[in-house]
Amino acid sequence: MTRVVSCLLLLCAVAWSQPSSLAAQDGNRSPEQWQRLAREIFEELIEINTTQSAGNTTEAAEAMRQRLLAAGFPEGDVEVVEPAPKKGNLVARLRGRDPGRKPILLLAHIDVVEANPEDWTLPPFELVEQEGTFFGRGTADDKDEAAIYVTNLIRMREEGWVPERDIIVALTADEEGGPDNGVEWLLENRRELIDAEYALNEGGGGILEDGKRVANTVQAAEKKYQNYVFEVTNPGGHSSRPRPDNAIYELAQALVRVGQHRFPVLLNEVTRAHLRASAEIEKPEIASAMRRLLEDQTDPRAIAVIENDSRLNSMLRSTCVATLLEGGHAPNALPQRARANVNCRILPDADPELIRRTLERVARVPTLKVTAEGTARNSPPSPLTPDVLAPIEQITQQMWPGVPVVPTMSTGATDGLYLRNAGIPVYGVSGLFYGETYSHGMNERIPVESFYEGQEFLYRLVKALAGGGVT
Repeated sequence: MTRVVSCLLLLCAVAWSQPSSLAAQDGNRSPEQWQRLAREIFEELIEINTTQSAGNTTEAAEAMRQRLLAAGFPEGDVEVVEPAPKKGNLVARLRGRDPGRKPILLLAHIDVVEANPEDWTLPPFELVEQEGTFFGRGTADDKDEAAIYVTNLIRMREEGWVPERDIIVALTADEEGGPDNGVEWLLENRRELIDAEYALNEGGGGILEDGKRVANTVQAAEKKYQNYVFEVTNPGGHSSRPRPDNAIYELAQALVRVGQHRFPVLLNEVTRAHLRASAEIEKPEIASAMRRLLEDQTDPRAIAVIENDSRLNSMLRSTCVATLLEGGHAPNALPQRARANVNCRILPDADPELIRRTLERVARVPTLKVTAEGTARNSPPSPLTPDVLAPIEQITQQMWPGVPVVPTMSTGATDGLYLRNAGIPVYGVSGLFYGETYSHGMNERIPVESFYEGQEFLYRLVKALAGGGVT
């Protein structure tokens, strides 16, 4: 189905003036009614607390299961699996015509980060609409995409559209932390439920600057997550007799040196593609630096420019930052121990052990011990295949003429990590254009217009990727 952007925006504006009945007379719903259903599902998900401390993803997964069953999906194609109490995951499947073709997977997590109502000026577990913006915990991370996937799956079935390949929707738990990650569990215990040729996930999306759509990004890689424990020990003693080898001072000196260190800029296929595309839309100074880096990733003048942009800087090199600090055991005693946590976001092809040795060398404190906490998971970049990128580019131009598609690498982490390690490529793409979302902070938000545009973008894209072609 094709519509120009102006028509879509008009539908967003008039959606609430339509009759309350959701079923159109011809058996299919009108475009604005699909928007209304998406909002209704969105609201239901936001109102279910799915935090780690007090939440319940099983309740949210079961609510979406009931939606799909009511829409006519067979019970065998809509399953809630609960590897631990209150940690349910929904997996739903729209059957295609060709069982020989591997499915595509649409992934969204339904757990959210903590949200203390006392820290918000709006209620975090209500969908509040004010001045063209939706507010609520999960509106941008990641219940917006979960609501859209469920709505669009219902829409496709109700319209009688049968894809060439199966479409799987997985709404999962514990992406934001927690001990029972749904994607990891499904891969280890029920891989047949989510096995796919590739997956769409969060991690990409549209960039808004001063209300203008700048780029539609596609996340094809992400950095590795690794914590290192810095520890200095000392015999200590009485605080009335200071000694030069104070554990707190030595740790502080080590952290200052680490904070001043810059790991080298190292480009890969995804970041090179990002620089090439971004150079066409960036300000002249940054665009020039991007092009020079593509020619020589050691160019000091180009690196100096890039370092002033924290987002670009963190995308192009491994980064490490102190995040936790503790030391001493009594106010009147010299510290016997001082510890710090240094959180590193490591480039996909960098060696975590080499990063550890570099930190130890840069710190220049003989008594310092640097230990990796856990093991960083490799996260191989997904190939920038035209089979995926071409439909994204075509639909982007249909809906937002002139807006470029820009491959990108996330500096944070997503559940795409587990899928990529299992041999399932992942592409973070949504068509949801954000400005400031405060996705882990107070009054998380998403523009209302962006939500409905993302709904339409993902409807068109999934149909194209599942065998319907770009219309």
